[in-house]
This record gives sequence, structure tokens and C-alpha cells, in this order.
Amino acid sequence: MTYRSGRHFLQIPGPTNVPDRVLRAIDLPTMDHRGPAFGTLGKRVLEGMKQVFKTAGHVVIYPASGTGAWEAALANTLSPGDRVLMVETGHFATLWQKMAAKLGLEVEFIAGDWRRGADPEAIEKKLRADADKRIKAVCVVHNETSTGVVSRISELRKAIDAARHPALFMVDTISSLASIDYRHDEWGVDVTVAGSQKGLMLPPGLSFNCISPRALKASGTAKLPRSYWAWDEMIANGKTGYFPYTPATNLLYGLREALKMLLDEEGLDAVFARHQRHAEATRRAVRAWGLEVFALDPREYSGSLTAVLMPAGHDADRLRKIILEAFDMSLGTGLTKLGGKVFRIGHLGDFNDLTLMGTLAGVEMGLGLAGVPVKKEGVQAAMEYLASAASAPARKVA
Repeated sequence: MTYRSGRHFLQIPGPTNVPDRVLRAIDLPTMDHRGPAFGTLGKRVLEGMKQVFKTAGHVVIYPASGTGAWEAALANTLSPGDRVLMVETGHFATLWQKMAAKLGLEVEFIAGDWRRGADPEAIEKKLRADADKRIKAVCVVHNETSTGVVSRISELRKAIDAARHPALFMVDTISSLASIDYRHDEWGVDVTVAGSQKGLMLPPGLSFNCISPRALKASGTAKLPRSYWAWDEMIANGKTGYFPYTPATNLLYGLREALKMLLDEEGLDAVFARHQRHAEATRRAVRAWGLEVFALDPREYSGSLTAVLMPAGHDADRLRKIILEAFDMSLGTGLTKLGGKVFRIGHLGDFNDLTLMGTLAGVEMGLGLAGVPVKKEGVQAAMEYLASAASAPARKVA
């Protein structure tokens, strides 16, 4: 293989680039996960994650991908044959729906065009029509990673309340947590699902459930089988910082360091503002190229990623291949029915203005090499926007 100088630009919407200091933390010698030092580590990361979720409730951490946290949310709260209401906002919402069906749940899936988030009015209508209260949970993806569309969680909570329906409210924040503002308690969410490899700036391997008192109560009567995913032993052990089985010790070192960066040094409000600034700069570049942002509603634009619709007759995967080979940069592919139709620019995690400019320059050059008819004005548009917003958000002093 030929050596390529410089760093590979990993601009997919997760896994994201891991900061060097987080990598160095993961590189520490593995500790005794039953010893006293581990209890201190465990309590620190559990308390830090409560701050990220904005909750006073319980958080559990699994050695798993986000898919495991999906299953844990369902298995701990529901019984075979329970009806759940889910919304087709994209590829990952569809996968969660398929999982629910495999677990023996009856899924009512509100169809969508993937270009809009979950519709509060449609959810309220479905819940009002459920006179027998057979729907036991409403499950929604906050930030759909396949499309760059955000569902408005606070409005969905109001819709559930307006319908006077007791269904549990479950939200996937895998590609939004620690990138886009999220408020588990304030928005009345019962189970929030998350993963380590996006805004938390870690490698894949940790997943999370944030649990409301209502969800915890439901777990006492839920009949879906669970053992590894069971909350009760996780919560009981977590009170002293420990796990009921072997945890991903070195990833927890990395999580401790990432939480220090997010909470103590930059601060979540500044993190969210940074992501929104980079998202806006990216959208300005897309429009200046003469291309189309896939998300249709400006209220639902993602701060984590931007999906870009290719012009008719041009293949997004061919463009991605050209960019990878010419500039050593990876962009996100279009998934399932968006295959070849969109490419996705990840702008989340450990990311700054110059990283974004390098990314957009690679895209603009790649569009030219691929023969896509665009105006070569995207980089300039993004650069002008970033320069006009150059006064960085205030950072916390450690």
C-alpha cells in the first residue's frame, strides 16, 4: 500500500474523529473493575452522563452499540403483543421498527417521506383514536442520521399530553446527544437511547439508557425477556459505580475525559452553538453549489450532519469514491432507498472551523472531478459566514 501523508478526513456522521487526549486516556493500563478506583470512575461517568442527558433520573451504560440500547429500552418496559407507535423518519427509525417487530411487539408505523421529522399532529391523532389505550409506547428518532432531519421532541411531548395518553415516550439520540440541545427531564422523555461514537467523541462500544421514574415502574411488570439488558442490576450496582458484569473499562476512561472536555471546559451550550454554526455554514455551501439540502423544514435542520441531494443523473456513491481516492476523505453514504441519491457530511464531535473548511474544499473539488454541474462558490460562502461569526462562544475556564 502507498503511504498517504496527513490525517484521513473522517467526515461521516459517526463514528466521529476521536480527540488525541481521549485516545491517550483510553490507552491507560486496564484497572481492576472490582477495585476501589473503579468505583470512583464509575460514579464520575454516570454523574457526568446525567448532566449530558439533563436528568435527575437513572442512567445505565452498556458495553454495546446503540442497537443494544434500542433493545434495552424496549425489553425493559414492554410485554409481548404490546402495541408501539413509531414514525418512519429514515433508515434508522425503520431499523428500530423492525427490531420491535422481531421482539414480538405490534408496531404501528406512521409512514414518512424521510425529508421531514415526526409530525406532532399525526402522533396526537393516532393517540386520540386509541380509545382503549392499547399503544404502550411512542418511539421516535431525535436526529435521523440517514437524512439530517431532526424531530421536535418538545412538541411531540405536548402532542402526547394533548391526547391525554399514558404511552411511554422513547427517543433515540444516538447522533444528537452532546451535539444538539436535548432535555430528557424537561421534555418528559421516559427512555432516551444514546451511543458513544458520535457527539461524545469516543470509539463505538458504549451505549446508554436514560430512564424516567415512569419507565422504571413499567419495567417492574414488563414481560419481554431480558437478562444482559436488565436495568435492575445495572441500577443497583451503579449506585456505587460498579457494573454487574465486566464493563468496557478503557472506554470509560475515554468517556471520563470526553465529559471533562464537554462539561467542564467547553460547556454544553457552547458545544451546541458550535455545531449549529458549522451546520449553517455547510448548508450555505450546499446552496452556493446549487445543490439541495435533503431536509425540507428549516426547523428540522440537523446540527450534526447535512445530507445533500445529488442532481438527477449523478451518483452520490461515485462522488464519494472519487473524493476518497483523490483527497483521502470519507463522506457518509446514502442508506437503503437513498442509496446513490445523497451523500452526508458529518460535522459533529471534535470539529472546528478549519476542519469544516477542509471538508467543504474536498467536497467542492470532488464535485468538479466527478463532473457534477455546480457553481464553485460553496467554500467561499461557508468561509464568509464563518468569518462573520468568528467571535467564538464563551468557553468555561477549568
